[in-house]
Amino acid sequence: MIGGAKDSLGRVAHWARGVDRSPRVIEAARRVRNALPGDPTFGDPLSTAGPGAPRMVARVTDRLQNDSPGAAREVGLGALQVWQSVLERAGRGRGERDVTIVFTDLVGFSTWSLAAGDADTLVLLRRVARAIETPMQDHGGRIVKRLGDGVMVVFTRADQAVAAVRDAKNALDLVELGGYQPRMRVGIHTGCPRAVGADWLGVDVTVAARVMQTGADGNVMMSNATLAALSPDALTDLGLTVKPYRRGMFAPKLTGVPDDLRIFRIVEAPER
Repeated sequence: MIGGAKDSLGRVAHWARGVDRSPRVIEAARRVRNALPGDPTFGDPLSTAGPGAPRMVARVTDRLQNDSPGAAREVGLGALQVWQSVLERAGRGRGERDVTIVFTDLVGFSTWSLAAGDADTLVLLRRVARAIETPMQDHGGRIVKRLGDGVMVVFTRADQAVAAVRDAKNALDLVELGGYQPRMRVGIHTGCPRAVGADWLGVDVTVAARVMQTGADGNVMMSNATLAALSPDALTDLGLTVKPYRRGMFAPKLTGVPDDLRIFRIVEAPER
């Protein structure tokens, strides 16, 4: 009797797993998510890299399900997506003062690390961490979290953030392992996220991550909010200038960002 019940439960579990991983069911769940309030990309690597209780739960959900596609995963992330949207509309995603958020990411690192192996990958990550994090902290930045091959850092002033990023890029130029030289893309955005313990919650964190996305193969990108927050001579004193970012024909449109967001690429100023 007990054996028969176990067999029945096993068949039910097998059927449930099949339904959960059915491409049609997964696609239907994703269509529902696209119609829900909030950012439908909630749960992608950049999205779950952000701060706040909903994103923390999303990261745990991803770990438990090993990133495998599933209708249950989409439904769960959809509920968290709505939760975050409600919090932000209620004003609970806003803090009390502006901060400047920096996201960094190594371009093409995953492809290199697969070929290089675990040992060399760990060696390079340690060198990259020293190169990037030291100037960030020297300029007053607080490392919020390490995101594999990148970091999220928060600064109280935009000037500090831009100076730190410039020095971090220069330090990273000296990092090399077996002929491979890592390249870093950076997103900088100034806004008013809410501090939640050692983490942060709010749409401005998502915006900073999306600004980084536009960095392509190793550019430093900055929002118009950060540009406005800089001191008048900050870029000149650092030997930098900006160029407006224009989305390429085949580049994906940014989601989960304000309509008035403008993005600029930070470059070295031409010598006079």
